[in-house]
Amino acid sequence: MDQWYESLHSEGLLSDASYEKIKLHEKAGLFSVHWEIKTLLYIGVLLLTAGLGILVYKNIDTIGHQFVLLFIALLVLGSFTYCFKYALPFDRAKVKAPNTAFDYVLLLGTISFLTFTAYLQYQYQVFGSNYGLATFIPMVLLFLTAYYFDHLGVLSMAIANLALWMGVSVTPKELLHNYDFDSEHIIYTYLLLGVLLLVLAFVSQKFDLKAHFKFSYQHYGLHVSFIALLAGYFHFYNSIFAMFWILGLAGLALIFYADAYRSRSFYFLLLVILYSYIALSSLAIRMVTQVENVGGLYLAFLYFLGSGAGLIVLLINLNRKLKSE
Repeated sequence: MDQWYESLHSEGLLSDASYEKIKLHEKAGLFSVHWEIKTLLYIGVLLLTAGLGILVYKNIDTIGHQFVLLFIALLVLGSFTYCFKYALPFDRAKVKAPNTAFDYVLLLGTISFLTFTAYLQYQYQVFGSNYGLATFIPMVLLFLTAYYFDHLGVLSMAIANLALWMGVSVTPKELLHNYDFDSEHIIYTYLLLGVLLLVLAFVSQKFDLKAHFKFSYQHYGLHVSFIALLAGYFHFYNSIFAMFWILGLAGLALIFYADAYRSRSFYFLLLVILYSYIALSSLAIRMVTQVENVGGLYLAFLYFLGSGAGLIVLLINLNRKLKSE
């Protein structure tokens, strides 16, 4: 292409000014708007579903529940019909979407399906008081959909429904603010959820069954497991059992530190180090509080000053080491 422009320029068919502009344009290259378009499409799907929900809410008396359910059911049926028609054959490895619209149509159908089941339960109590069944059926269908169509967004919704089915929330913010961790039942439930997600991460990679799903499982699993272990430590703070929770956290940290280092994942290294630092700091403060008078306060100040600087240096060095290797 450059030679063609040079030939036109040498023949006098292309002016000097135009030739220079073309050269600058060629050097600049193409600008990709791939992620911008994907973000807009995701926002569009969310706005569409939210807008439909608001429209139904404000006009439910005139529209009627049966019409709303029929409309949502048709939306689900149309979306999944499109997905089954154009989906590529199932494979244990990663399967790319057949076209740009596929992911968003599947997302629309999945959200509409969840809306449909929630509407049925809320308005007609089709599951009665068996709320476990009301969350279990959507959870199973979401996992099947995520694996069959190879969709990480649907997998995240499936994990959230798994947490709901177990009676908890997988989001760390909700986990910290909406539940009373002074309950052994909640702590053990969260710990079970976290371990289950980490086992699914291991199985995904070990048996090469959608190995790229490992990140999502491990992301949620590590957060939930570490927070549950810390909660267990503080719950049994004045008991001899407190140290068992810290030892469990240390074991988990060692296992996934090695795994993150092997996979060259700075994100998971960061998670392991930060949660370990919280546990170490809690032990340090516990020892410092044994010092009487103002000496304990000075020791605490020196600890956070020195350990904070050390933490930053450690993270910088680890990041450089991962990049160099």
